[in-house]
Amino acid sequence: MRLHRLSVTAFGPFAATQEVDFDALSSAGLFLLHGPTGAGKTSVLDAVCFALYGAVPGARQSPGASLRSDHAPVDLPTEVQLELTVGGRRLEVTRRPSQPRPKKRGEGFTMEKAQSRLRAYDPERGWQSLSRSHQEIGEELTQLIGMSRDQFCQVVLLPQGDFARFLRSDAEARGKLLGRLFDTRRFAAVEERLAELRRGAEAKVTAADERILALAQRTAQAAGPAGAAPVTARPGEPGLAEAVLEWAAIARSTARERLDIARSAVAAAEDRQRAARQALDAERELARLQQRYEETRRRSAALEEGRPEHDRSRRRLERARKADRVVPALELRDEAEGAHRRAADALDRARAQLPPDLADAGPDRLAELERRFRQELGGLEAARRAEARSFAIDEERESLERESRADEATVRDAEAWLAGWDTVHAGLRERIETAQEAATRAEQLAGLLAPARRRLEAARRRDALAAEAGAARQAFAEARERALAARENWLGLRERRLRDIAAELAAGLVDGEPCTVCGSADHPAPATEGDGHVDRATEEAALAAHRNAEEGRARAEQALGLVRERHAAARAEARDADPDTGPETGEDLDPGPSVDELRSTVDRLSAEHADAHRTAAGTHAAREALATAEREHGERLGLRQEAERRAAARTSRREALDRERTALCAELDAVRGDAESVAAYADRLTRRVALLAEAAEAVRAEQDAAQRRKEADDRLSDAAYRAGFDTPEAAASTLLDAAVQRDLQHRVDAWQAEAAAVADRRAERDAREAAERAPARPEAARSVFEAAERSLREASASRSAADDRCAELTRLSRQAAAEVRGLGPVRQEYERIARLAGLAAGTSADNERKMRLESYVLAARLEQVAVAATARLRRMSSGRYTLVHSDARTGGRRAGLGLHVVDAWTGGERDTATLSGGETFFVSLALALGLADVVTEEAGGVRLDTLFIDEGFGSLDDQTLDEVLDVLDSLRERDRSVGIVSHVADLRRRIPARLEVVKGRQGSSVHHRL
Repeated sequence: MRLHRLSVTAFGPFAATQEVDFDALSSAGLFLLHGPTGAGKTSVLDAVCFALYGAVPGARQSPGASLRSDHAPVDLPTEVQLELTVGGRRLEVTRRPSQPRPKKRGEGFTMEKAQSRLRAYDPERGWQSLSRSHQEIGEELTQLIGMSRDQFCQVVLLPQGDFARFLRSDAEARGKLLGRLFDTRRFAAVEERLAELRRGAEAKVTAADERILALAQRTAQAAGPAGAAPVTARPGEPGLAEAVLEWAAIARSTARERLDIARSAVAAAEDRQRAARQALDAERELARLQQRYEETRRRSAALEEGRPEHDRSRRRLERARKADRVVPALELRDEAEGAHRRAADALDRARAQLPPDLADAGPDRLAELERRFRQELGGLEAARRAEARSFAIDEERESLERESRADEATVRDAEAWLAGWDTVHAGLRERIETAQEAATRAEQLAGLLAPARRRLEAARRRDALAAEAGAARQAFAEARERALAARENWLGLRERRLRDIAAELAAGLVDGEPCTVCGSADHPAPATEGDGHVDRATEEAALAAHRNAEEGRARAEQALGLVRERHAAARAEARDADPDTGPETGEDLDPGPSVDELRSTVDRLSAEHADAHRTAAGTHAAREALATAEREHGERLGLRQEAERRAAARTSRREALDRERTALCAELDAVRGDAESVAAYADRLTRRVALLAEAAEAVRAEQDAAQRRKEADDRLSDAAYRAGFDTPEAAASTLLDAAVQRDLQHRVDAWQAEAAAVADRRAERDAREAAERAPARPEAARSVFEAAERSLREASASRSAADDRCAELTRLSRQAAAEVRGLGPVRQEYERIARLAGLAAGTSADNERKMRLESYVLAARLEQVAVAATARLRRMSSGRYTLVHSDARTGGRRAGLGLHVVDAWTGGERDTATLSGGETFFVSLALALGLADVVTEEAGGVRLDTLFIDEGFGSLDDQTLDEVLDVLDSLRERDRSVGIVSHVADLRRRIPARLEVVKGRQGSSVHHRL
């Protein structure tokens, strides 16, 4: 990768546009970037990093910091443009950060979104645009460069202060830096995955043992108090599964014996219950027959008492059914009588409305007068049409007057609305602009709200983890005390046992047999055991307790480390800082903003975002309102013009209607005479026709009704005679309604049915014989049966319980056997995973150096870095110093990340933290260059043609400075250029190609000195 040209505008300390020609500076191979403190030397490197990655180096990316220059004019946007060659392609990337700009209308500022642009140079077509998407440009550049932003800032910009700290830091801090540069997260993930698998497998084994013990407890509950003694073993004890299976077999055998006894008792109880049931059924049947015989006698007596009433009801029912045959004739006569009365009444009413001279007129004369009036009424049709037209003309004139008034109101409304159109139009335009500005503000606030919420959540985790860390520290201290106490107890017992080992050997001596120590068969004075003798079993128990306590201490220490790491990460995230830049524990550092402060910030941003979002949501409504207003403006103009056209047309129409109405009035006066109107005269004729027609019809109807009444009287007399009655009145008095007849029939049928039933019962022989026997005693038989029934239920319940117990014990035994069979593979899987997890975590005995997998990979990378750095360190130190990698454990939780320097003058090896200031500089410079080579190779071998070294040269003497510059000058091989960032005055004499940064009140500027 080679840089060609950099252009910065309103960026950092640079108010105006400044150009940096890297091609001219790189022609000398080695160039100097110098200037007074605060002029902006580092800002040039920040601009390069911002152009490539959209952000400045992490150490200078403070929360809330703005990249915009405070000296720049308000209308000059902040912009960085970088031209470079990478991956064989010449590219130009332009970036603008999110920044305020003056509003196009009105006063104040609006926040402009960040912008990016990427172009590529084609020798034939020139510069071609590739993308304007932040994400696409970032992915494209990261893929071409082959490094992340952290790797680029560590490899290309070479911050010397970071490497000096790297030399003096412990293994944990080195591991964090190397982990970021070489991305060893996948190895840490492997460790965590193996640990997770080990915990899962261990949980499965424990769960299997607990399930087996749970089955044993359930078996003990199923066996009951008469079962065998339950198993008292605990999970993890040897022989647990075999003991459970053996105990379950004994419980099943006992339960089967109890089941056989219960079955015998049930059979005997069933026999007793069957005999009692037969006796009870016999007594119940005898009682039923005796009661039935007594009931038959009572019913027979009651039947004889109701015989007279039965005869009377039967005779009354027969006469009523004969009278029913006369009912149709009676109903016909009543209907004819009613019709005649109604016809006579209608005739009287019709004659009362006629003139006196027509009161006694017959139907023929009335019909003749009706026909004559109808003919006269038909001659009025032409006059009706003329009168209707006159009315229509009046209505049309009224309609024209209403339309005229409506059009005048429409014109007045349109003119009043159009008078305020300019004010309404301007207000709607301003409403749209306000909503658009609110949308921009809402998007900016959304970008600030998400990080604020993440920091708030991190602060909550930080506070919760702080409490967990305190508890973990307390647990670790207690576990450490227990481990020390157990160790002291074991060492004391071991010492006491060694003092009394002679007495322990003497206890095994036998007279006449040689001693196992001296070989003598005589034992004149064997040693005796003193007070408080410690035997081998006691010592081994103390040793096991010591090992268990030590394992507990290690687990507590590991848990404390995990909580500390999580707490440090949460605290760093709450401060919006890189969680890998702080120390291992941060109890003494500033924990960052509180949860209340962060919650207040989130609430404020949320409220501002909601307010801006609500305002921005009105953009569509404002545009719709403007479009609606513009449509209404056009419509009101059209309405006014249309109303004016209709007013002219109404004037001519009104004159034509007046002429037509004058002619119709003359014609109507001649036709209607003294009547108010033709319609009134026609109504008068219509009423006369209706009265005559009604009277003629009433006369005919009265004559017809009289004839029908006479015929009905004749039919009624004939029907009464045929039914056996002397007169129609006699038949009418005998009639009964249907309800009374049904009631009489029910009485007759009920008496006859009862008589038949009593006759059937009196013929029953078994009831008559039962009445001759002694009274039945069913209650005594019931008591005997209930006692037998209770005995049977008790015996059946005992058998069911025994049967259920056997079935449950069999099921639990099969389940326990299945659990035991499945436990073997689970335990084998746990042992295999535990060995792998211990090896990867550095806790296994197979891992001699106790190194974690991630530490092992990082140690290999650090060894490569040390070899690459030594090649340049020897030249800088005239062959005196050599960097070597050390995998010794230094007391921390990591091993294999040690870094020592070998002094050829003394032949000794010492830690890099013991170097002096100048030695630390060129050792760190060599380390930085070596790390750059290794990281570059790790990133895919991307060629780095431009490097920058930031400060540190002021601590070197002249000779060492010459040697360092020679090494840097050697980097120009294969057309590579190196930029040194320093304010050391002596470097200006040694390095002719310079880029000077000059600061001033109006902002800084750059000057090329070639």
